[in-house]
Amino acid sequence: MAKTEDLPFGYLLNDVTLLFRKHFDRRAVKFGLTRAQWRATKMLHHREGLRQTELAEYLEMEPIAVGRVIDRLQAAGFVERRPDPRDRRAWRLYPTEQARAVIGDMEQIGRGLRKDATQGIDYDELARALAVLTRIKNNLQALDQPAEEATARTDSQGDGA
Repeated sequence: MAKTEDLPFGYLLNDVTLLFRKHFDRRAVKFGLTRAQWRATKMLHHREGLRQTELAEYLEMEPIAVGRVIDRLQAAGFVERRPDPRDRRAWRLYPTEQARAVIGDMEQIGRGLRKDATQGIDYDELARALAVLTRIKNNLQALDQPAEEATARTDSQGDGA
């Protein structure tokens, strides 16, 4: 009997991700933002005033890497750091008017790329695929939880006994 673990899909997911990134970067180069910079800018657009560590969590990146991204965005005029009124050692991050001016254009690039990438795929088919990928992501994230949390989770699921 065939098993899901016998279907190799890791390389395919990686290839799709690399191709998506390549084509996004080609389309977005005119704005002078890398994909990482765009992700940080978009996150700050939706959640103004985050601290660098909070932004790193949302982006699933290391804080030091996010710091470099923010340094470049600040130098390019897309982000400003403001002192945190509750913690004088910390900074809050805000998109500038320059960043706000390109948000719509960058989102349009993303929509256009998604349209091109999903050509010939209907909505329900893509929705099912995304649901499966979300479950795979959740399964992989659960592997990072401490063993006692995983044990508690399986105990709470129980077998009805």
